[in-house]
Amino acid sequence: MSSVEASADVSASSDIGKGSKIWHLAQVREGARLGENCIIGRGAYIGPGVQLGNNCKVQNYALVYEPAVLGEGVFIGQAVVLTNDVFPRAINADGTVKTEDDWDKVGVTIKEGAAIGARAVCIAPVIIGAWATIAAGAVVTRDVPEFALVAGVPAKRIGWVGKAGLPHEDSGSWVCPHAGNRYEEHDGGLRQLVD
Repeated sequence: MSSVEASADVSASSDIGKGSKIWHLAQVREGARLGENCIIGRGAYIGPGVQLGNNCKVQNYALVYEPAVLGEGVFIGQAVVLTNDVFPRAINADGTVKTEDDWDKVGVTIKEGAAIGARAVCIAPVIIGAWATIAAGAVVTRDVPEFALVAGVPAKRIGWVGKAGLPHEDSGSWVCPHAGNRYEEHDGGLRQLVD
């Protein structure tokens, strides 16, 4: 059974998974699908048709615009924005007000276990790889490889992280301080070394 605070605005056509919690003043729009055990924080916005896998956490005042797709166990920090319009305008070139039919929505895709830090902005269309970490305040303008640690404006890779979220140590090869596994960079990503 899910739990929805009375002040939340949850569309009757959304699908909320068992064990999910939606806090004060959050809005979940029509056709949105939340997996099991998701947490939607105070004032967060989940757009029409957005999809969240199981065990996702969307912190307070985050804005997840359609057609975003979040994999299992994705973390969205406070006030994060996932955009959906490459060339935003309020009006068309002829001065008429834009409507839903005047633009094509593009989404942000976030793979399993990835974490997006507070106030980061992901400019669609981008794909955030599994278990990647986006630093607080970063502006992501291009795809992020799995296990990458990115920061800055625009975001650039500054290291690698493991599934526990801890930065890998650079000692000739990359070492996960949690599991002790060693990796090398290969084709823009990481490949585990066998001892």
